[in-house]
Amino acid sequence: MLVSKNKATNSLLKSEKKSLFRFLTLYVAMVILMITLLSLFYYQSQEKLMLSDQRAMLTKYAYIQTKRLKVLHHFFDERIDYPRDPRFKSAIYDLEHMKIFSLLEDENVHFDEEEIYITNNHIHLVKTLDDFYLGTKYLIIEVKDSSEWIGETWRNIIVYGFLAFIFFMLFGLYLMKLFLKPMRDSIVLLDRFIKDTTHELNTPLSAILANIEMMDTDVMVEKNKTKLARINIAAKTVSVLYKDLMYLTLEHEKANQDEEIKIKELIYNRAEYFAVLAQSKHIECNLDLEDATITMDKRKLTRVIDNLISNAIKYNKRNGTVGIKLRDGMLVIWDTGIGMEEDKIPFMFDRYMRFNNSEGGFGVGLSIVKNILDEYDISIKVESKVGEGTRMVLAW
Repeated sequence: MLVSKNKATNSLLKSEKKSLFRFLTLYVAMVILMITLLSLFYYQSQEKLMLSDQRAMLTKYAYIQTKRLKVLHHFFDERIDYPRDPRFKSAIYDLEHMKIFSLLEDENVHFDEEEIYITNNHIHLVKTLDDFYLGTKYLIIEVKDSSEWIGETWRNIIVYGFLAFIFFMLFGLYLMKLFLKPMRDSIVLLDRFIKDTTHELNTPLSAILANIEMMDTDVMVEKNKTKLARINIAAKTVSVLYKDLMYLTLEHEKANQDEEIKIKELIYNRAEYFAVLAQSKHIECNLDLEDATITMDKRKLTRVIDNLISNAIKYNKRNGTVGIKLRDGMLVIWDTGIGMEEDKIPFMFDRYMRFNNSEGGFGVGLSIVKNILDEYDISIKVESKVGEGTRMVLAW
């Protein structure tokens, strides 16, 4: 299978997901704001267009009503009925904005606004008269707003706004892929490097470990025994890394072979394997183990225990302590090491994440641990303080 198709390769680190989420949130907010502003501008333009269409008709009505007021003004002694028209309502006001007579359904007249405006589903045209017929300075013409233009406008806003949103979302996904491509390429390149490195490590590492086991230490002088012990420590350190890389590149895709495992025996076995590493730093190992079993792939459980014990030793202080406590349904591995800041704990299981450059490794061990634990619904709780140590609690 190609490295680029590896499930782990396609996953993002939590920090990268957080940055991506922030970008998408900001992008979506900007798209919604832009569509909202465009919709508002479109609504206002449609309103102005409608009023422009109505202005000609209302101006005509105002001209007709002005002629009628003129006739009424000159023949007031003979005619006292205010002129009415079924097509519109009207009102007359004096110079001080005092009402002389009104037939308006909406008495909310705006003298300080534009000549034509909408108020409570009515359209008003305010016409200023040069001749004060019947003391009139302002003639108000009123017609009902049919509101048909509002429905048409909202339909257009919803349809075209939705299409615009879909377009910008697709464009945003395209931008996201462009942003992620360098990161994806880097992960693919790193995965390919790890896979190639793993194959190159296999032969020399197997030869070193095999020869160490075959050496007869009884005939060695003390000086050579010390050198051999150092070689053994280095070889086992590389061996843990090699097994992680093998699992990461090949073994994690194999089908699980679940079985009931006696955890106590497995921990004793792995603790003995890492004893030489612990002795090199004068680290004391405290084992408090009770009988417990779990059903899972032994190969994967071994990877979990190896990584947790290895890290407890690797990031411990000289003359420190590593403790392993086993109870039914719970495993605790703790150390008196360097610890870590609380804000870094959520990211410690991210792939390739390393918080201490003085120690070797690719930053894949804890990522493997988390993936395996999630696969078997095993929870892990991490407690850590700088300078005091770290405590890992597994529960199932």
